[in-house]
Amino acid sequence: MEQQSVQTASSGVFSVNDFCQWACIGRTAFYAELKSGRLAAKKFGRRTIIQKSEAERWLNSLPPQRRC
Repeated sequence: MEQQSVQTASSGVFSVNDFCQWACIGRTAFYAELKSGRLAAKKFGRRTIIQKSEAERWLNSLPPQRRC
């Protein structure tokens, strides 16, 4: 699975599972981000794909971690 993830990431798109693994989030959080409009995905047939540029934009838009 790890080798497949690297190939997917280098092609410029992620599957839902690969994106969740890359972002260290669960599928529920992924779909919540989609529903809120903070993350955009595309459909290719039955597959949902996320462009790497969109994934990086989403990651950069997250607020920085607060320190106590």
